[in-house]
Amino acid sequence: MTSALTGCTLMDLARDCEGTDARVEELAALRVLDSRPDEAAVARGFEEVDAGCWSDSGEVTVYAERTYACPGTRAGVAAHYRTAAQQDGWSPDPDAAPGDLSFVKKTMNLRITFLTAELLAEGGHGSRPDLSTGAGYSITVDSYA
Repeated sequence: MTSALTGCTLMDLARDCEGTDARVEELAALRVLDSRPDEAAVARGFEEVDAGCWSDSGEVTVYAERTYACPGTRAGVAAHYRTAAQQDGWSPDPDAAPGDLSFVKKTMNLRITFLTAELLAEGGHGSRPDLSTGAGYSITVDSYA
């Protein structure tokens, strides 16, 4: 039923993402994904970079994401990534809403998202106090393929 509503089948998705493997690997290897404040650790269950491709309405996007648990503050995480992003050649996204941690570099977008119980539930990760208290966050890089 979903494919009838969206006009997209799994075969269409596979065809749209065909040939993006090298670009996905390139994003997954970006240094900024491994950058983190000293007190942050890779979150349990998120040890590997989540990377892939998705297609929506003819737009093909590749992405890579890491998730960290951090007992520190959101302000500390934000300060770390403002510095790390700048040192790695990222610029603040001029189209970002005030307070958003979003950056751009060439054709790529970088986003830091602080995790809440609601966001974790939406993603199917249930109750994760290690991620929804303190400054648990994900760092995502995406780009049109």
